Parts: sequence; structure tokens; C-alpha cells
Amino acid sequence: MDRGMPGATSRGRLTVDVRQQAGSAVVTPEGELDHHTADLFSEALEQAIAGGGSRLVVDCTGLAFCDSTGLNVLLGARLKAEAAGGGVHLAAMQPVVARVFEITGAGAVFTIHDDLDSALANVAEA
Repeated sequence: MDRGMPGATSRGRLTVDVRQQAGSAVVTPEGELDHHTADLFSEALEQAIAGGGSRLVVDCTGLAFCDSTGLNVLLGARLKAEAAGGGVHLAAMQPVVARVFEITGAGAVFTIHDDLDSALANVAEA
């Protein structure tokens, strides 16, 4: 695993790790993504995009909760990544997080994968 970007940062109920893996920036939030922690997540996504990571994979394995603020951060990152010629892929969403995407219809604008490996393989082919 190539760790070309700085590691984890934490704020209260959320920890975010940013790393390079298989040619993509992998952002891994763990905990609760809400209006109290969205700034930390947004900063990590900005760091990944600024570091040349227009191909983002968000590994949601450890994301226990995501509200509309977190969803808006992801939508903003998607626009920035696409403007840089890339995109945002989401991997391994827990049911409670997937429900937010289902209810809002946001799942239609992201590529969602069952696990991190399939997301990385799909991004590599793009």
C-alpha cells in the first residue's frame, strides 16, 4: 500500500484517513459524518483532490452515520473531482448510510461499489 498522502486526522466522533492506493486517492472516514464533523471530512477530500487525486474512492466501511451535511460535502467533492477529470466512487456503505443515498436519490449520481477492491478495480479501468 502506497501512503503518498498524510494519514489520519480526527475530530470528535470522526476520523479520516487519506492515502494513495492503486492509483487512486482513498479517503476513509470512520465514525459519524454530520454537521459537527463535516469540515474535517471536507478538508480531507480537498487535500486528496489538491494532491492530484481527482480519482477518489471513499471507503465507507467504518462510516456509521451520514446526514445531509455529509452528503452535501460528498456532492461538492464529486463536482470538484469531475472538473479535474476524475470522479468519486463510494465503497462498502453500511445500510444506515446507504439509506440516506437511497432516500435522497444521491445514489444515482455516484458510482457505488460493494467493497473497496471492486471500487479500486473499477476506477483503474476508467
